[in-house]
Amino acid sequence: MIKPWLIAFRLRTLPLATASILLGCGLAALHGLHHWPISILAVLTAVFLQILSNLANDYGDFENGADLSGRVGPDRMVASGTISALAMKKAMVVFGALSFFTGVALLWLAFGGFSLGFFTLLLLGMAAIAAAVKYTAGRNPYGYAGLGDISVLLFFGLIAVLGTYYLHTQRLQVDLLLPALGMGLLSVAVLNLNNMRDRESDARAGKRTIPVRFGAQAAVRYHTLLVLSALLALLYYARGQSLQLHLGWVVAGIWLLLNLYKIRKVKVPVDYDPFLKRTALNALLFALLLLLVNVMS
Repeated sequence: MIKPWLIAFRLRTLPLATASILLGCGLAALHGLHHWPISILAVLTAVFLQILSNLANDYGDFENGADLSGRVGPDRMVASGTISALAMKKAMVVFGALSFFTGVALLWLAFGGFSLGFFTLLLLGMAAIAAAVKYTAGRNPYGYAGLGDISVLLFFGLIAVLGTYYLHTQRLQVDLLLPALGMGLLSVAVLNLNNMRDRESDARAGKRTIPVRFGAQAAVRYHTLLVLSALLALLYYARGQSLQLHLGWVVAGIWLLLNLYKIRKVKVPVDYDPFLKRTALNALLFALLLLLVNVMS
């Protein structure tokens, strides 16, 4: 019974979850304030949160009928009957608890005890847990109202990147908004690809995503805007950094643009699916390049 759970965990989404954290770690390393124990705990917490979100999405879409409407994405374990709804809810509790405890350990390690920073980030962490569950599960899930894009921009971009940087440094800088925004926009682009793929089944289930609200062509234009804006924010920030980082991000940007070109040629919704993984890996590449360039320098 391990394989169904691995499918439910949706391991291919984990690169995106870790990309935001690693970007924050890389920014800390850029300023000479990177600490590996903090990075490891932050990544672990992000992985637990992402798995929690995936389990809640599996359960929530079944609960709201989205997986019973001819969706074209990967199989969902509760809707298929492979994993019971009760077992999925128990797993959600387990990963909620894991993310909470690793998050508290992370804050304790970073701040050395209780402080304003400890409690501020604890509240943000609890909000992240709630956001992971409430996206499609429970009463009035915000994902069905088309608010997932805003949540992803905040939690995968601004909060994840800046929060991770703050854990290392206990300070913030205005210019860090650019890479944080860039990562957030790439994360929204991944979500939008998912919603473009599932547009027809989401519409039948009453899930009012951007592609459902505005149509397929508008969703492609929106996706193009997300990717180009993310790339502009990241490259503008990199212009004042080392030549290695600038060149690395330019190469990563070229790969991103090539995938964008291919995405604009897609005619069948199911064909968007491979680009979810590619875009997530592209985001991870930006983060890894920043971290490696500065850790190795």
